Parts: sequence; C-alpha cells; structure tokens
Amino acid sequence: MVTPFTADGVNYDAALALGEHLIAHGTDALVVCGSTGEAATMTEAERLELFRRMVAKIDHRVPIIAGTGTNCTATTIESSKKAVEAGVDGILVVGPMYNKPTQEGYYQHFAAVAKAVDCPIIVYNVPGRTGGNILPATVARLAKEFKNIVAVKEAAGSVAQVAELYRLCPPDFTIYSGDDGLVLPFMSVGATGVVSVLANVDGEILQAEMQAFERGDNKVAMDINKKMVPLANAMFIETNPIPVKAATTLATGIDCGDPRLPLTSATEATMAKLREILAANGLLKA
Repeated sequence: MVTPFTADGVNYDAALALGEHLIAHGTDALVVCGSTGEAATMTEAERLELFRRMVAKIDHRVPIIAGTGTNCTATTIESSKKAVEAGVDGILVVGPMYNKPTQEGYYQHFAAVAKAVDCPIIVYNVPGRTGGNILPATVARLAKEFKNIVAVKEAAGSVAQVAELYRLCPPDFTIYSGDDGLVLPFMSVGATGVVSVLANVDGEILQAEMQAFERGDNKVAMDINKKMVPLANAMFIETNPIPVKAATTLATGIDCGDPRLPLTSATEATMAKLREILAANGLLKA
C-alpha cells in the first residue's frame, strides 16, 4: 500500500482508512512500508508508528507484512526485530541495493535475517531497483535451510525465472509475482498471486483474474487480463509510486498526498492520463 503523507509527516488516519478500503476491495494482506510505500524516505520512528497503528486497527483480520529491507544487513536485522515487536505478522526483505552482492552475499544476508527473527519472511527480488538478481538456486537454498523464509516476491520480469523457482523450491514455498501485468503468465508456471501496486486502485480486478485462473476458466482470466494490463501499465507512466499515489487518491477519495523528495508530484499530463483510464474503468471517484 502507498503511504499517505501531509506536509508535516505521515497521515496515519488516511493510512488506516486506506488499509480498510484495500481489505474491502480484494486485498488478502497488507504490505506496509514497501517500495510503493516510500519506506526509503520514511524515518524509523514513522515506520514503527505506522506498523503499530495498522496492527491495532486491522486486528488480525488480514496479515500485516512490514517492509524492513535495507542495503545493510545489521540495519535490516534491527528494523526487522522492531517490526516484529510492533506486532506485524511477517516481513518483506528486499535484496540489498547499491552494494551488488554476490549470490553468496545474498544468501548470507537473508540467512542472517532469518536467524535473527522468528516470523515469516518474504524475499523480494527486484533487479530493476537493486542492481542485482537473486537467482532461483539462491532462493531455493534459503527456502530449504530456513523454515521462516516462506515466499519470494519475484520482480525480475522473467517467466523462465519463475518456472525455475517453482522447479527448485520446496512444494510449500510460495511464489508471488512482483508485477501486476505478469501475474497471469507467472501463475501459469507456478506463482500463487501478486504483491500488487494496482491493488491500491483496483484489487477486485486482480482477484477476479486470479480466481478465474484457479478455477480453470482460462479464457475468462485472459479476457480480464486484457482489461487489467492497461490499468497496471498506467501506474508506471512515471516512476512508482508517483502515478499510483495520485491514482489512489482519485479512485478512493482518500487523500494520499504527494510523494516525498526525491520523487515529485505527478505532472499535469500524468494526471490527465490517470483520470482518463480510471474513468474508462468506472474507478474515478475524486
């Protein structure tokens, strides 16, 4: 989920309202302070306060998953421990960015986190943001050795990589697409669902597509996908989460505010495109 901001800080009331909206519109769990949530420009105090408030508000109706990954293993461990103390149900840990670890470095990083916290861990592989690809063999090694490493959010954009993850990882290990537009092809080779950007705006279309696929209604799923992909693509006409933050405000009526620098507000051209596609899909409310 996006993190609503005001000029003075986190808009906690809007964040809680958004969490409720997402649960009511197709979301099965909430990722708080992930990449789309602008965790990189939030203070530790802000993140922990948001975790505490969200845990209290949602009250175990769906899992709360905290984004705790950084490019420093010691800091990631400290942040993960504090998130668990705040009551979250699991953590999402991105591969370290900028450092560009070897595969052994990735293994050692996630192994250290897994040893330090007693909660489910989702490995987040997003080479486009981190500069490195966590290979399926490394993920499988972690999944086999650490029972609390339970899933991967796979955003390398490769169907072949998802197929290899499915081949190598234990049967009870979960693969999530990290890209809304690829959820259908990813599910066809072993993924279970998606850690979504678009769900901030329209989680129901994603649920409809995935449920159709799981029922075996492939034609229905493909037809829904034709409608969903242009919506998903619109969330990336500028750097994420610039468009989705603006679109969430337009689609929910909840004021999510502007992104924090170094991200900037959506341009007028972006806003016009967002209004157009939201209106065409019956999603424009504000």
